Amino acid sequence: MASYQAMMGNLTAEDRRILTSLNTGASSLSLLGSSFIVLCYLLLKDLRKFSFKLVFFLALSDMLCSFFSIIGDPSKGFFCYAQGYSTHFFCVASFLWTTTIAFTLHRTVVRHKADVEDLEPMFHLYVWGTSLLMTVMRSISNDHEHIARVGAWCWTESGRAAKVVHFVTFYAPLWGAIIFNGITYFQVIRMLNNAARMAVGMADRAVHTNARTDMKALNRWGYYPLILIGSWAFGTINRIHDFIEPGHKIFWLSVLDVGMAALMGLFNSIAYGLNSSVRRAIHERLDLLPESVKRWLPKMAKSRGQQEESELLSLKIQDQQ
Repeated sequence: MASYQAMMGNLTAEDRRILTSLNTGASSLSLLGSSFIVLCYLLLKDLRKFSFKLVFFLALSDMLCSFFSIIGDPSKGFFCYAQGYSTHFFCVASFLWTTTIAFTLHRTVVRHKADVEDLEPMFHLYVWGTSLLMTVMRSISNDHEHIARVGAWCWTESGRAAKVVHFVTFYAPLWGAIIFNGITYFQVIRMLNNAARMAVGMADRAVHTNARTDMKALNRWGYYPLILIGSWAFGTINRIHDFIEPGHKIFWLSVLDVGMAALMGLFNSIAYGLNSSVRRAIHERLDLLPESVKRWLPKMAKSRGQQEESELLSLKIQDQQ
């Protein structure tokens, strides 16, 4: 991850070994989680809807970010450069895809627009174009002559100006995405709360039931901005501390920085990917297996999503097409 790549200073060889192992382990979990979501999208035709397509690109970005974070090796210049450039590009793309999901939800639910699928080319231009621009800008500031001196860490900044560029090209869009997602989900939840109160006032049972169902689906959507905050809060604090005291590294803060940032892909795959639509699709495929095979599988309760759960975004989009 980008935060993982920027640490050296007074850390001992043993400290760096621990951080390297932590990054590899956490990134491997993220790689597995995001790869599972990618495979679900590719193999299960029921999931090939626009709402889940955005989740697919989010998982794909997380998968590649985690993969390149694992393979970085300063003893091999090419792989080190591959880690540095690729992790920065795909990590930025990851949290930018979360903004497209938030934007789609807001435009569909709050503004009642049915044209979100027409905006897909603009989403790709926005995400991949911005990620490329941020990566190129940061590469200009890096002192590549020092890349072999930092042990396990690739693509390190060697001056205040370079660290400022790092903030501008990574943490500025990151916290911009966090703020945008937070405001967007707040507006959606507020609108649904108002709809629920109006339904109660009008004694409209059908509208009230729909509003309650939407609010149930929003229970987890409202917490999505916390994924980015939890993944990168320690990294942000660590970068600020490094800017103020560049010669002094706090090991426990570095551990939290590396561990939480590397787990972003896993958090995203659980929150965005493992929704009722995915569980229902998997459950239906398992039902097709022979009884001799199913008896060895854990018992799975009948998916409530077939009757009760509402995938708010996908339903709203389909209803308005």
